[in-house]
Amino acid sequence: MAEREVRWQGVARERLDYVVQPLTDVQAIRSVLAPRVEYTAYALGQLEPALFPRTRWYYARGTTGTGLVLHSRGGLGDATFVMGDPDAVLAILTIHPGTAQTYATCQPQHLEVLRRVYRLATQQPMIRMGVERTSFVAVGDVPTVALTGLDIRKLNSLYGSEGGPSYYVPDHIDNGVYRGVVREGRLVAVAGTHVVSRNEGVAVVGNVFTHPSYRGRGYATAATSAVTGTLLEYCDHVVLTVDPNNMPAVAAYARLGYREVCHLVEASAARRDPSGVGSAFRRIRAAIRGRKYDGSLVSLRD
Repeated sequence: MAEREVRWQGVARERLDYVVQPLTDVQAIRSVLAPRVEYTAYALGQLEPALFPRTRWYYARGTTGTGLVLHSRGGLGDATFVMGDPDAVLAILTIHPGTAQTYATCQPQHLEVLRRVYRLATQQPMIRMGVERTSFVAVGDVPTVALTGLDIRKLNSLYGSEGGPSYYVPDHIDNGVYRGVVREGRLVAVAGTHVVSRNEGVAVVGNVFTHPSYRGRGYATAATSAVTGTLLEYCDHVVLTVDPNNMPAVAAYARLGYREVCHLVEASAARRDPSGVGSAFRRIRAAIRGRKYDGSLVSLRD
């Protein structure tokens, strides 16, 4: 869409126009995500047949570029993933902000526009690290065991050992790859996955945790190594996310062959319009305006 200048209170301001469309074709979504596989690995994992019905995808194209928003519903809650031009992302979120509460993943350049739609809490800058078969260096000096849904009580007990609640269910474990370290009959360290997609050849390692009494012994590194090695048997891209201030963890992952690939931000988000009335009105208006474009026409002011 061409940029236009409009007069508002005597000041020339640029109007930014975007056509927003839902995406339902897996191949079309894949073509958007695949060029940035390290950043989009979690979103690619949502293309798995069992997960895709729980997702909603939106794509915007217009004045400043293109953007994509994914809203997904999983066992641990709702999540929102964004990529692309920030203004294009904002155009989507103004009419499709998702659920009242969500867990957002974005890059630093998206934070300003997300704040216009959500109240962000617990914002955490993170490093995305990735590893491939050729760079992976296994650590095998600490034995690990495979974990299944039958181990859910042990896992929830371990994850809750610092006093917080843990709500994992057997399906979380059985649908992923989990490895643990056992000492004196007790599960003391674990590493697992957020998503695994054999179809897309990607996996996101996560849920790495060691009991406070057993830290500093390399147990988490051993568990992460075991999970990574298993995933690389059938995934071309394995990634994880780590707090850049957690230097021991960053160093441990680097020893396994992981390298930094991008920066992102994770945040708990609550819609500024909890009732959804405002976004519903804008959505109807945009749909009417965008009929000739086979989508919804959203206009922003810079």
